[in-house]
Amino acid sequence: EVQLVESGGGLVQPGGSLTLNCTPSGITVHELAIGWFRQAPGKNREAVSCIATSQGAPYYADSVRGRFTISRDIAENTVYLQMDRLKFEDTAVYYCAARKPTLCTANAAMYGLWGQGTKVTVAS
Repeated sequence: EVQLVESGGGLVQPGGSLTLNCTPSGITVHELAIGWFRQAPGKNREAVSCIATSQGAPYYADSVRGRFTISRDIAENTVYLQMDRLKFEDTAVYYCAARKPTLCTANAAMYGLWGQGTKVTVAS
């Protein structure tokens, strides 16, 4: 069974950093476009970042560009989301999602495989 396993969420103070991990099982990251989405209480799910084999450069939402970095390790079969200079408004449940073909999109409906979500709380 193909699935995505996320880890790395937690509680952090404003200005701090966290790294989220997304590891697919049953398939390699090289075969997928993998995106990170987030959903805050009372808000719609929004695209945060995406990385893909056929993508020239990763996608970042305007709200996180310059603070978040997405990367992948083929050997570890893992995609990372490094989150720096976190703000209160980054508080949300973060989900990784995967799709084929290997092109990114910010449209959540285009991703067929989702992780269980990991909670990120930015609080002082």
